[in-house]
Amino acid sequence: MGYQEFTIEGRNAVIEAYRSGKPIDKIFILDGCQDGPIMTIKREAKKHDTLIKFVAKERLDQMSETGKHQGVIAYAAAYEYAEVEDILNAAREKGEPPFIFLLDNIEDPHNLGAIIRTANLAGAHGVIIPKNRAAGLTATVARTSAGALNYTPVAKVTNLSKTIEDLKKEGLWFVCADMDGTRMYDLDLKGAIGLVIGNEGEGVSRLVKEKCDFVASIPMKGDIDSLNASVAAGVLAYEIVRQRSM
Repeated sequence: MGYQEFTIEGRNAVIEAYRSGKPIDKIFILDGCQDGPIMTIKREAKKHDTLIKFVAKERLDQMSETGKHQGVIAYAAAYEYAEVEDILNAAREKGEPPFIFLLDNIEDPHNLGAIIRTANLAGAHGVIIPKNRAAGLTATVARTSAGALNYTPVAKVTNLSKTIEDLKKEGLWFVCADMDGTRMYDLDLKGAIGLVIGNEGEGVSRLVKEKCDFVASIPMKGDIDSLNASVAAGVLAYEIVRQRSM
């Protein structure tokens, strides 16, 4: 699967993208614009739960690659999204307890791509990301994943906390990364598990953290107190791999 163009400019182009079923992550619309085609785009965006941002003309001009945005620019996914059920089925097909990464508002596409790469190498069955306040599957993410997006399904959900509740009914336990948690070596991380990684600045949000069964800390001996999100994901993922292989 190759990298697809992920910026769509112009009213008709965006409407046609929706009609063709192309997954769209975000739409930027000229603030105050309310004509017929824009209203059609807004209806389609709401129908597909696409994030809409209203911005000034100067912002659209800066974002535009063609100079012909007509008051609207859409960011489409470079890869198709999976469903959460696809991830569970991947575990069933391998006869393994599910191992899933859940990313709480990872906004840096390089971090997202690196985490998807780690998820693939650690044997995770898939990655779940939220629809809002998070990077989507852009071409940058695809490149940074070093091909892992071809093999690791990524699902996008409206509510991460609700998804955790639903997956608990499937027998999964959840562990999130937080410096105030229990040392990861002292936790039982075997079995069906979801690894929750928070965003680059704030970590795991309070509502998501409250849904987790364990809070794991990574032992650190240096002079600073945090790791990059993708590095933290890798460290915790391989502690899970170690315990699952025992």
